Amino acid sequence: MPRAVALCLAAVLASSGCASTGSADSPDSGQLILATTTSAQNTGLLDMLIPKADASTGCTTKAVAVGSGEALAMGEQGNADVVLVHSPEDEREFMAGGHGTSRKLIMHNDFVLIGPPGDPAGVAETDSSAEALTQIAERKAKFVSRGDDSGTHSEELALWRQAAVKPHGEWYVETGQGMGETLTIASQTDGYTLTDRATFLTTKGLSSRIVLDGPEELHNPYHVITVDHPATNTQCAKAFAEWLSGEQGQGLIDEFGAGEYSRQLFVPDAMPR
Repeated sequence: MPRAVALCLAAVLASSGCASTGSADSPDSGQLILATTTSAQNTGLLDMLIPKADASTGCTTKAVAVGSGEALAMGEQGNADVVLVHSPEDEREFMAGGHGTSRKLIMHNDFVLIGPPGDPAGVAETDSSAEALTQIAERKAKFVSRGDDSGTHSEELALWRQAAVKPHGEWYVETGQGMGETLTIASQTDGYTLTDRATFLTTKGLSSRIVLDGPEELHNPYHVITVDHPATNTQCAKAFAEWLSGEQGQGLIDEFGAGEYSRQLFVPDAMPR
């Protein structure tokens, strides 16, 4: 994805089009491209954070919400200045490859397994994700996977490996879509899926319910990475990462969703002490 295209997608410039970017993508323009996960977008977290971050840093942030794998690829190619993702193994590879200047733990929530109200695979009776997935596979209960190289998809594949199961067959469906769309498909087809709790709680019209939560392996950390690339707007990327890990950014994350959902949707992990 060329940087000019990333800018156009992020800004959604319906009126002005994308024929020319001028100097908007130059490192000294104050334009910041944030590549991040669909969970940050779908929950409304970015809508709350970005205006306040921009007011503090003086930069103009445009977010591109994709899977974690694609977000990291954008950073590696110089099509994003900063990434906010939740795929630790891929993040470590990104940093080891010299594509990032800093990586900070920002927040966490958790993954949950959701399924149809009747829970035909009996997942709610299990104590671990490995046991739950084994039962789903043995009973050939429908499982809906994102199949999109996102952080959630990477976590799902790791859980199947832990269960020593290679999912395949008509019962295992890959959508190639984001979390919100995958949740809707799972709900409409009485399927199971893995999701982050925040996106599940904020997605409307679902008949699905949480059938497994709590195991340690379902912990879901998010890191912000400033990109190391000649095209990077280094000043704005650093300012955004520092704001997000600072008192204001962490305070806003701490409060987000608590009123409407009676619980935090994300737990801040860089809260100044």
